[in-house]
Amino acid sequence: MDQKLDTDTLEMRLQTLENRLYGERRNKTGKPFKCAEALVRVQAGLTNTANKRERVKILHKKIEDLMKYLDPQFTDHITLPDAMKLEFILAEEDSLLSEAALLEQVNNLQPLLDSTHIRDVPEHATKLQRLSQIHIKQQDQTEAQSQEVKKLFEEYNKMMFLLSKQFTQWDETLRKMEEAKGIRPVE
Repeated sequence: MDQKLDTDTLEMRLQTLENRLYGERRNKTGKPFKCAEALVRVQAGLTNTANKRERVKILHKKIEDLMKYLDPQFTDHITLPDAMKLEFILAEEDSLLSEAALLEQVNNLQPLLDSTHIRDVPEHATKLQRLSQIHIKQQDQTEAQSQEVKKLFEEYNKMMFLLSKQFTQWDETLRKMEEAKGIRPVE
């Protein structure tokens, strides 16, 4: 049923195309022009011409050779003898074996990649993004807090230095006063 419908649709489209190309013109017998008939005549003419011309026959026979020569792998086949290819393979034997081992390992780990945990990653991506934003915010806060603590330590150290200096001056002044009064012996 579908095939008949497809055929009918194709015939209608071909009829529309013929009407657009030829309009109401008719051939010598009075029948409307048909595209298929014209294409068959052209193809027959080209075949006859090709069969009559020896050079065209030779060209048709050589098309397969031309396709083979145009293939990019053909130059590799010509330029590299089999012995050279074998040497390349043997030179890369260690790397090929390690690659094969890695591929085998990936193949063995395939069930892990198909696990529900891996399949649920997109669902957790939004949560992870939110947590990442929180983490970045906390890092910024930590940096600000570290700067504040560093500033407080610098002020503390400066204050301790000034207090120590002041106590040293007071101690020196007190010692001189005690020596002057004779309360404390000179060291």
